[in-house]
Amino acid sequence: MKKLLIAIGLLLSLCGGFAQTEPLQKPIEDLAFAHFERNRLIYPGDSLAMERFFTKLDSVLFIGEGNISIMHIGGSHVQAGVFTQQFRDNLLGIGTDLMGGQNFVFPFTAGGTNNPSHYCVSYTGSWSYCRNAVRKETDKRMGLAGAAITTTDPTASVSIVSRERRPSELDPVFRFNKVTLIGFSETENVTPVIGYQGKTLKGSYNDSLSTYVFPLPDFTDSICIFFDSVPGEFTLTGVLLENGLPGISVHGIGVNGASVPSYLRCDDFERDLNLIRPDLIIFGIGINDAAEKDFDKRIFKSHYNELIEVIKRVNPDCALLFMTNNDSYKRLKGYRKKARYEVNPNGIIAEEAFMEMGEQYNAAVWNQFDIMGGLRSMQDWEKAGLAQKDKVHFTSIGYQLLGDLLYNALISRYIEHVKSTAKQN
Repeated sequence: MKKLLIAIGLLLSLCGGFAQTEPLQKPIEDLAFAHFERNRLIYPGDSLAMERFFTKLDSVLFIGEGNISIMHIGGSHVQAGVFTQQFRDNLLGIGTDLMGGQNFVFPFTAGGTNNPSHYCVSYTGSWSYCRNAVRKETDKRMGLAGAAITTTDPTASVSIVSRERRPSELDPVFRFNKVTLIGFSETENVTPVIGYQGKTLKGSYNDSLSTYVFPLPDFTDSICIFFDSVPGEFTLTGVLLENGLPGISVHGIGVNGASVPSYLRCDDFERDLNLIRPDLIIFGIGINDAAEKDFDKRIFKSHYNELIEVIKRVNPDCALLFMTNNDSYKRLKGYRKKARYEVNPNGIIAEEAFMEMGEQYNAAVWNQFDIMGGLRSMQDWEKAGLAQKDKVHFTSIGYQLLGDLLYNALISRYIEHVKSTAKQN
């Protein structure tokens, strides 16, 4: 404890006690149509869970001990990767040697869909893909990733390369020395193997977890997953990369089109969640729920209640942070030559639901809807080059801005925690 207090005191002295400026925050230019002055975390209930999270973060940042696991879960906003990666980059930029712990990934490219940008995926052979947002009788069991890829091709492979969205000498690459593949062979005669640096490794299988664990003799930033040449079928539902070092892990869990019920139908969600056991979950699910005409706040909250029950079984002390939906529009049917849109008023209803759940679960709320300007503000973001023409999704620059805003809101609260800790001791 003494070691931690000395580190906190040193940081406060270097930053002038945080009296006039917030040196850890990212500079953000004001937008006339937005409310960036309201960019903060709100606590409709109490803040005890978040304070516990901040205390654990103290140990990682100030004395280099322990790990922080953060999970950002949502739909296409998260699958795109830019939002989560910007937030992650900012957190890792607070200090040095923070890129420890874990990195949960899924090879979306092999499923023919967009891949988050902080890791590169290539593949060979034939793969089929299913996701939790589209339920079919032929869907495979899915877990935390909310997606699955399946192959019967003995020549099939998947290569994963860790990388940063803006690679440079200043942006370190996540390196790992342990790989956990999550998947199963329904015919029980196909076994995955790992290739890296000219070596081929076989893993140990855990039947209850459906995992194949590969300890690596060296650190690496890339692997290739392939299979024994015995004919059969194999389904891959996730990949966990680990390095065993102290630091901060930020996992992006997102599937295009996913709603809260999408994750509830993932049979192995709870089982897989135990692999990363998050200390903080940032909920960004809701834009697809609120796109429905019959959107019902009571049902929406009920679905979230089910999901949070699962999370609390895995980690009762997990801090929760709700993101309200962004403002959005709906495309009107019947217009083929030129698309026309109308504002989606459900954003206001969803905002109310998130505030109520913040109070119910003593969780933090980041009111993205209000911060970006409220109802009809999405068209202003589009005009500014920050949102796409569909008036639902953001551009890459827009997602980076959201990542900066969310980071600033979180770090501002953390600075208050640091100052309070210093005064108490």
